[in-house]
Amino acid sequence: EVQLVESGGGLVQAGGSLRLSCAVSGFSFDDYAIGWFRQAPGKEREGVSCISSVDGSTYSAEPVKGRFTISSDNAKNTVYLQMNSLKLEDTAVYYCAFKRGGYISDYAPTFDYWGQGTQVTVSS
Repeated sequence: EVQLVESGGGLVQAGGSLRLSCAVSGFSFDDYAIGWFRQAPGKEREGVSCISSVDGSTYSAEPVKGRFTISSDNAKNTVYLQMNSLKLEDTAVYYCAFKRGGYISDYAPTFDYWGQGTQVTVSS
């Protein structure tokens, strides 16, 4: 079974940076995509970014474009989310997720496996 483990969350001041990691194991698919989602208290889970294993294509949601960058290290089976210029509204639990098939997506129901989440808190 596919397992995902997030790390790298924490407390950071507004304007600061964090890098989240998502270690993926237990999969045998050649075509897949890894997405990052976040959920703030009282809000729905939203897609943040996604990367395809097929061609490395990526997607970033409008609120994070230009500030967050998704990347992958295939040798380590790890996907990263570099978050710069963090804002108060970026505070949330961040989840990584795995979907079969290499098409990128920001729609949570299309993802098959999820990590446990890591808290990111941005303070003023």
